[in-house]
Amino acid sequence: MGTPDFIREIRATAGHQLLLLPGVSAIVFDDDGRVLLGRRADTGGWSVIGGIPEPGEQPATTAVREVYEETGVHCVAERIVLVQALKPVTYPNGDHCQYLDTTIRCRAVGGEARVNDEESLEVGWFSPDALPKLEEFALFRIKQALTDTPTWFEPAPSRT
Repeated sequence: MGTPDFIREIRATAGHQLLLLPGVSAIVFDDDGRVLLGRRADTGGWSVIGGIPEPGEQPATTAVREVYEETGVHCVAERIVLVQALKPVTYPNGDHCQYLDTTIRCRAVGGEARVNDEESLEVGWFSPDALPKLEEFALFRIKQALTDTPTWFEPAPSRT
């Protein structure tokens, strides 16, 4: 799907200035413990599945929707894995964004993994000990989703 229409409307008046945007990442596991990944059309690299919530959409709903839209896999959201402000990014068109990501662990419940939209070149299931090359943020999200620890967040700096 690319950039949502509501973001395009904001950009029409905001120009390229920095926008703080919500993002949702979905770490999806199947019954064999494999994780679902997509090879992105924009970068050519493998990554976790994710996207931007529509206005008023709950993060868990976004995770389930994005997984299906990109991969054809049906899933259910199980728990929040982490919440993290990411570093600002600048896109080739000059747009500046910073995402506040909510990562959700999900469980596959149906469908068959396939390229289901123009955002992916490939999709596939991978054993956590045999992952393709991934960016550090994706590896960290998968690692956190594999633990039973409470939701991870970066602690606030001490004021002492």
